[in-house]
Amino acid sequence: MVNLVDDPWLLAYPCEGTKVEEHSLRDLLLDAHKFRDLVVDFPTQKPALFRQVLLPVLLAALGRPHDPTAWAPLFQQGRFTQGQRDQLGRYLDKHRHLFELFDDVNPFAQVANLEAVSGETKGTASLVVTAPTGNNVPLFSSRSDADPLELTPAQAARWLIHAHCWDTAAIKTGAVGDRNVKAGKTTGNPTGPLGQIGFVMPVGRTLYDTLLLNIPSGPALPATDSPQWTRRSTSGRVEETRSVALPAWQSRDATGLLDLWTWQSRRIRLIPEQTDDGVRVSRVIIAAGDRMTQVPDIEPHTAWILEATGSVGGKTKQGKQRQPLPPRRPRRHQPGKAVWRGLDALLAVSREKREAKLKAAGYATSDLLIEINARRKKMPLDYPLQIEVSGVVYGNQSAVVEDVISDSIPLPLAALSHGSLARATILEVVSQAEGLANTVNNLSADLRRALGSEPVPWDKGQRPGEVVLHALDDLVRRLLVGLRAAGEDFDLVERGHLAWEQKARSATVQVAERLMESVPGSAFLGHTIQSDREQRSYRLATAEAGFWRQLDRILPRAAAARKSRERDGEKTTKTEEA
Repeated sequence: MVNLVDDPWLLAYPCEGTKVEEHSLRDLLLDAHKFRDLVVDFPTQKPALFRQVLLPVLLAALGRPHDPTAWAPLFQQGRFTQGQRDQLGRYLDKHRHLFELFDDVNPFAQVANLEAVSGETKGTASLVVTAPTGNNVPLFSSRSDADPLELTPAQAARWLIHAHCWDTAAIKTGAVGDRNVKAGKTTGNPTGPLGQIGFVMPVGRTLYDTLLLNIPSGPALPATDSPQWTRRSTSGRVEETRSVALPAWQSRDATGLLDLWTWQSRRIRLIPEQTDDGVRVSRVIIAAGDRMTQVPDIEPHTAWILEATGSVGGKTKQGKQRQPLPPRRPRRHQPGKAVWRGLDALLAVSREKREAKLKAAGYATSDLLIEINARRKKMPLDYPLQIEVSGVVYGNQSAVVEDVISDSIPLPLAALSHGSLARATILEVVSQAEGLANTVNNLSADLRRALGSEPVPWDKGQRPGEVVLHALDDLVRRLLVGLRAAGEDFDLVERGHLAWEQKARSATVQVAERLMESVPGSAFLGHTIQSDREQRSYRLATAEAGFWRQLDRILPRAAAARKSRERDGEKTTKTEEA
């Protein structure tokens, strides 16, 4: 038997030393201050493990602080007190029997004796997003769908939890006992709940800090809210019991944080077998599970889009009336876009400042970042807060995984304050970076016009502005770390901003010069384009002049410093001549 409370299955970085080992849930929680972070097989496993196991166990055992004042001493103590450790230990002891991975009656996060209508089982590649299975074939995979994938119990447990959070949508195996099965299948399945949001998670100095940063303050949890491992009735209607121990499932709202975090979006059964290497899992059944009717407002791990107040449903191509968009919906991450490029939304901690207008959508940051803003005066100003984002890009009716989004940035606590210098600097830098990318794109477009060609469409191919943003990525992250140390010291922040502008200018100029050097000589003569109302000539000289003007406009500190050096140089030259 494998028990997740006391048997090692969670990998973690220790605060002291470099040896990564597997730990039990009990050891990892009680000694959370001894670990820096989890180690996972795949980036999207980390939010799944926090959501499905670590956070709900902590919340169910200790409750949550009712406000930032009650939260502060918990954070400042840096570790669980002996009383809290005892309380956690008693909770784990009480529910230990519900954390057996291969139990015959109550297997953790599974349905005992789950059986497909067809009588078939599938390979564990169905659990592992990096493994080829059916139409989901990752690029450059060395395995084929026919190759067996044997998972250790620890690996199987981690991927089991991952499936409940991120599994693909569409058709699932029809299970015996599921009244919604048709032709041996269940259709219309949505993705796992985390696949429907842009996951945003604050990360602290230690695992203990990270746990506390991800527990929202508030009143005591409602009596109806409970984690999935306590809802395992084998009799009664699922609509009444909310049981996850039977093949039956339902569509409903989440009743609270514990229900939301441990949502069982699938009915799964791991099938272990004894091998020469020990117990391994190579076969699995994955069937339809509970469907969440909507992402609730209590969801703490996503930023939000506030729909334009004048938004209406409209009509489809077939003439049917569309349903109006909800006033508040999760903000998804954009593939290929670094998280710092979306800091304007993540820093929107004052929702009233970003309200939607008649035709323009607004946005609000995650509830956890709003909480951290309320708690920041109780934290060191230079606290090394990290913001991690995760997401999955699905394709072909969300039935396959096309891409996985994973990024992390340092975030100065001062940036969460609406009127802070750090916040203003960050937002200006993000705007400047986008402006530099657009300037290089405009230069490329003008050079192509000078050759008689059309500019590269904004939605096709890679434009040179993306190269600029890639070059600026490390510079922005270094600036964020520097702002954490600078605090609200105006001179330090200004010096850092000037240094950033100078390095950003240099990186942008390198990309622009490569563009200008690559054009043939005919660009000097240029090309005249006739539009309906006017003629306009494009040539290398005018394109280059426009680029330099835009560069100085976007980076005024670097431009002023350069002009000051030029004036000083002229004075020195005149003095030497005299």
